[in-house]
Amino acid sequence: MAKETGMVSWKDLALGCAIVKPGSSAELKTGDWRSERPETDYEKCIQCGQCYIFCPDMVYTQNELGFYQPNLFYCKGCGICARECPADAISMVEESE
Repeated sequence: MAKETGMVSWKDLALGCAIVKPGSSAELKTGDWRSERPETDYEKCIQCGQCYIFCPDMVYTQNELGFYQPNLFYCKGCGICARECPADAISMVEESE
């Protein structure tokens, strides 16, 4: 145990102790700590699905009109969707806006 912080070193952790119960990701709203979020200009969107394909957290789903929308409860604001959008339809905006 690290004496100065009172925290356990990673070397002293039991194997697999960092794993949470299976299926718990639905409970963990990981989008709470992002500083930017994606916004889509649906006038420019060509419904190609590149945002869906490249999103590392799989937050995009297709709506009934064929547009892809992020679930902001889980989006971490990495901006990969905006970088990969061939139509330049996604922009990252400050979370405060």
